Amino acid sequence: MASATLTEPFLLSSQIATLDYVSRGRAGWQLDVSTDPGAGRLVGPRTIPAGAELYREAIDHVEVVRRLWDSWDDDAEIRDSATHRFIDRRRVHYIDFEGADFSVKGPSITPRPPQAQPVIATVVSDDATQALAVATADVAIITEPDGRALTRRASAMRASAQEAGRDPDGLLLFAEVDAVLDADERVASERRSRLDAGPDPVPSSRGLPLTGTPSAAADQLTAWAELGVDGFRLAPADLPLDLPAISAQLSGELRRRGVLRDAYEASTLRGLLGLRRPASRYAAA
Repeated sequence: MASATLTEPFLLSSQIATLDYVSRGRAGWQLDVSTDPGAGRLVGPRTIPAGAELYREAIDHVEVVRRLWDSWDDDAEIRDSATHRFIDRRRVHYIDFEGADFSVKGPSITPRPPQAQPVIATVVSDDATQALAVATADVAIITEPDGRALTRRASAMRASAQEAGRDPDGLLLFAEVDAVLDADERVASERRSRLDAGPDPVPSSRGLPLTGTPSAAADQLTAWAELGVDGFRLAPADLPLDLPAISAQLSGELRRRGVLRDAYEASTLRGLLGLRRPASRYAAA
């Protein structure tokens, strides 16, 4: 996770591009917008914008990052020892971005990432974050407390994306799921009750509550798949207990039912999500 409010887009673009090279195409960015006025003091004399201005700035931030990832053509590196040329300068482009908050000439100092555009995800919890996701994200992680609210939000997002002229296959909608799992249904229910009643209760804003055995959880996820989303992000309510149950028992149950892959058909994060590798906006110019 990295904040578009507290980071410079030029620096962030090169950091994520570097991670994409190190991970061989598996890097992603969970976009965060910092609303705490005190957060600016962590990075210097920074005044946090308010309201719509905050999200407009975040949209510009992402646009700069995406343009910088495109500023090198895929074949810009020639590494020609005979002529002592590392790059073909004709294939490296200025981005010349001018906005209300950023003025960035470019190009990036990092070659185009292996995924071309590393995956950008953001959490959607209200109308403001929904608009941000439609404008910027490859993956929207929807946090709604029940199936009816999830269906409404997913439907509204698909309509907004269509109105914005987005490729319908270019924005994936994932539902956030808060998981409490145990081989004994009663134990799982009791643990859920304790978590909800504790000093730090699990907030409903974390998403759909999933409580029970791995088999029952698989039933519930299969039913929720009909609510208009492309997938789920499972968050273990108790990391030591619920993460192993998700990664072993629940995943195994879903594989046995044929609804979860049992092999990786792609080597990059974009490929595993079924997102195409985009062409550079500058290479065709």
